[in-house]
Amino acid sequence: MNTRLFTVGPVEVRTEVLEAMNRPVIVHRGGAYKDLHRGIVEKMQKALETDMHIILATTSSSGFLESCVRNGVNKRMLGISNGSFGDRWQKIGTANGKEVVKVDVPWGEAIKPEHLDGMIDDDIEAVTMVTNESSTGVFSPVEEIVEEIRSQGDPLIFLDGVTSVGAMDLHLDRLDIDALVFGTQKALALPPGMALICVSDRLLEKAKDVRDRGFYFDLLELKKKADDDYALTTPPVSLMFGLDFQLDRMLEEGMTARYSRHQDMADMVRGWARRNSSLFAEEAYRSNTITVIDNPGVDFGAFQASLNGRGYEISAGYGKLKKDTFRVGHMGDLTVPDVRDFLIALDESMEELA
Repeated sequence: MNTRLFTVGPVEVRTEVLEAMNRPVIVHRGGAYKDLHRGIVEKMQKALETDMHIILATTSSSGFLESCVRNGVNKRMLGISNGSFGDRWQKIGTANGKEVVKVDVPWGEAIKPEHLDGMIDDDIEAVTMVTNESSTGVFSPVEEIVEEIRSQGDPLIFLDGVTSVGAMDLHLDRLDIDALVFGTQKALALPPGMALICVSDRLLEKAKDVRDRGFYFDLLELKKKADDDYALTTPPVSLMFGLDFQLDRMLEEGMTARYSRHQDMADMVRGWARRNSSLFAEEAYRSNTITVIDNPGVDFGAFQASLNGRGYEISAGYGKLKKDTFRVGHMGDLTVPDVRDFLIALDESMEELA
């Protein structure tokens, strides 16, 4: 029995996507590769409605989170966190020798402008935040936060869009930000192995004055290659075939329709959660890709085993919420009928364990 993934990531990858990747490998310094690379960048810019530079690398998204720190900060940054992945970006800053001013919002709550009141001064070179916190299922009001940061100063603004890009409209065309990081294995519904970053001219200019940028994630070196439609190091060309295929499908579906589909799926899962338990995330700030559900007292291992027997898998709670919650991912190429069938399996498993 094939297991359908309603996980936070990696997520379900359709057979036709895997088949699109099943092509002869091409040399990554030739004309065919240049065409592939250029096409992906152009389609991604169209899908996200942005003219920011887009850079690809063979890495998880955490690699580009570190790239932001190493390229955009000499001494001092502000890291906003309302969950485990916000904490991770703070840790990345510290691990790279930066002074990290921390804004820690209680888990389950959205980051709001008032959390930043008086936090930005001339010494803050960059601000990091997660748009859609995977550990808590909270989607923060990004536009309001960016406006608040800009009202206090002019630092670089770096966003983690790992579980929002491709499923939730960030209105990137309206945001005055300097980096947006995401990967292939979440709402783009591909296998893991590649990350992408949207970069501003301002960040590239700042990088020129930042020492010890390293090599692998040096944005200036990456951009130099990207200008010629190349990657700095060996790219996963098979995965890129899949990404190119997925972008065609996303554009054919239409991004507005794609965002609406994710809203519908999220509403269905949240409805199930209200009937059977409770939702961890703050109301009005709940993610359309991840629902974090308070554990109603079931043994998660037994619950997962029961679901596996019905052909489904979900995700355990994350970090300090591991024992108290479980997480359902509903993103990528999943559909409303898929979710409907999945919720029947959830009901059956809950009844079995009652």
